[in-house]
Amino acid sequence: MTLNSPNNFVQYTSHELQKVLAGVKTIALVGASQKPERDSHKVMADLLKRGYQVFPVNPNAAGETILEQYCYATLADIPHSVDMVDIFRASEAALAITQEAIEINAKVVWMQLDVINSEAYELATAAGLTVVMDRCPKIVLNNS
Repeated sequence: MTLNSPNNFVQYTSHELQKVLAGVKTIALVGASQKPERDSHKVMADLLKRGYQVFPVNPNAAGETILEQYCYATLADIPHSVDMVDIFRASEAALAITQEAIEINAKVVWMQLDVINSEAYELATAAGLTVVMDRCPKIVLNNS
């Protein structure tokens, strides 16, 4: 079930969201784009500028680079540990991506603005992951 609003779920304060981001060093950005005008590209650039190690994930750009970072087809293809999976895909895709995030032992699933999926939320929290929905890490960091 996909919700219209994450209000039934944990609502983090800005301070709590900043703490989540302070606790991660590596981020897989699912839905990364090579196009500079896309929000996923802008967010990835900001995260890199702030010192995060970001692994772009996009099957259409796998084997190429985005912002000088090697792009992977899937989360399972990343040969490094990943603290956070940032989902820049439609809400319907979030459940399968969350399942992959659990399989790679990520600590956080972060769904971008307008990405809300209650099944993904329930699956991830049951597996012990922190889940953020309908928020943007770039906005959180810029407001800190």
